Amino acid sequence: MLYTIVKQNSYQDSVNLMLLTNKISTMEGINKTQIMMGTPANKDIIKAAGLYTDELDGAASNDMCIVIDTDSEEKIQEVLDEVDNYLSNQAISSGKEAFETVRSWDKATKALPGANLAIISTPGQYAAEEAEKALDRDMHVLIFSDNVTVEDERRIKEKAHEKGLLVMGPDCGTAVVSGVPLAFANVVKTGKIGVIGASGTGIQEVTTEIDRLGAGVSHAIGTGGRDLSEKIGAITMLDGIKALAQHSQTEVITLISKPPAKEVRDEVVQLLQSISKPVVAIFLGEEPHNHEGNIYYANTLEETAAIAVDLVKGNPIKSSYNKLQSQIPAVNLKPEQKTIKGLYSGGTLGYEAATLISRGLNYDNTGAHEEGYLLSANGFEVVDLGDDIYTQGKPHPMIDPDTRIQYFQKAAQDESTAIILFDLVLGYGSHEDMAGALIPGIEKIQKETQAKGKEIYFVATVCGTDQDPQSIDEQKAKLEKAGVILRDSNNQATLTALAMLDIQIEEVQKELVPATETSTVEFTVSEAIQKLLTEKPNVVNVGLKKFTEAITANGGRVVQFDWRPVAGGNPRMRQILSVLH
Repeated sequence: MLYTIVKQNSYQDSVNLMLLTNKISTMEGINKTQIMMGTPANKDIIKAAGLYTDELDGAASNDMCIVIDTDSEEKIQEVLDEVDNYLSNQAISSGKEAFETVRSWDKATKALPGANLAIISTPGQYAAEEAEKALDRDMHVLIFSDNVTVEDERRIKEKAHEKGLLVMGPDCGTAVVSGVPLAFANVVKTGKIGVIGASGTGIQEVTTEIDRLGAGVSHAIGTGGRDLSEKIGAITMLDGIKALAQHSQTEVITLISKPPAKEVRDEVVQLLQSISKPVVAIFLGEEPHNHEGNIYYANTLEETAAIAVDLVKGNPIKSSYNKLQSQIPAVNLKPEQKTIKGLYSGGTLGYEAATLISRGLNYDNTGAHEEGYLLSANGFEVVDLGDDIYTQGKPHPMIDPDTRIQYFQKAAQDESTAIILFDLVLGYGSHEDMAGALIPGIEKIQKETQAKGKEIYFVATVCGTDQDPQSIDEQKAKLEKAGVILRDSNNQATLTALAMLDIQIEEVQKELVPATETSTVEFTVSEAIQKLLTEKPNVVNVGLKKFTEAITANGGRVVQFDWRPVAGGNPRMRQILSVLH
């Protein structure tokens, strides 16, 4: 039976409520539960889950909605006690924090007068509005929120460009500014390589590989995945490249992008050719066969990092960096076991694996895919479990292991599965012990398949550094003890999985050819952007409190904007109040 409790004016951020939902779901006697704020979008999710009741009709966006499916009415009080206990523990931990919490923009700027960067992680329908308020206060913006319209993104980025400010995002998962990790980010050594990317986990993989290879990062600027689309026109990418070109501590520029619009790509490359610094570029999905002038084109994220490190160290550039570097593990497979299932928390890492597997199969993977799938061919599958379709009302798989474990089990039930390939992404924002959380699911699958006289092999890469909040050595040791085959990069993990099935990828040997004639472009970089790249950021964090930890731990200053929807989220009232303001 369904029971509904609406707690009025009890706003909590979405991550807290997702984690609370997971906690309540594990209680004995609870068939199903959903705890969300009463926004129209959340009500749709509750309806889709088959948990909607009439009591939710009157719930506003500021009201916490608790829906419980249980056969025992006695469980309701137990659940409510657990909810109150969880929220009071959150309040106690908030009281110990080393930063001020405010409830308005005016109070935020008074609490941190030098604030020059806002991180926005509100629900998507409010993010553009809050970003504009930050730009009006002359702050750069990192928009972590997704579900922002393309029209809003274009308008905000044009406004920022005119004001000499940077907008990172929307859907910008990571950045590192002057050694301070922002949002989901790793702690990497500071150095002379500047990174700019229209890709979150792509930046994480490249920066952690740079760190592992003994070099460091000056800045890592995220642009949001749509920045190189035709509708946006690389506004942030172009401004970011110019900023890194002028930044004296940056000696090598590294660019990462998902497949861009052709005209936009050409404009970006033209700018890259006109600057004097060497550039390493990867446009994922492309298979470059040459370097051109000062631009070194990479085929994988690992190669991107390796070329950048060789350039900064003055080493000669090799013709290829994509050779399988480890011995191929021996396998004992049944004749029907012929496929790889890639189950990724990082969309870009999944895309890279899908591209490599497609090359190994000689399969053209450029067509349309089922939502959430990056590859589906002859039983081979690569799934981006961070896609919106899998995260509606659920935490991202970097935070929560449940979706991944379910898909591990589904993959193991497919008779053709030989290898389950996956990533584990460390850093601020991610689960504190993801290896420990995944291992029971992995061991259960191994035990069940071995009982049937079969073996399923798990191959993985851990994206992180020894400076991350989680211990990378401990995470690796736990996985290896559970029999997971580990590799140092996503490229090496994918090549290993393919080689275990006797599938090889021919290496591309690249030569350096002269660039097309271009003249050096003179440009100026605004004082505000120069300041952002020469000082530790002063941040107004609007939304997820989880993001403050990385800032304070790495020398940045932050004020927490304890955001609530204006006018209870009523769109008409918000519009009126906005005009009156």
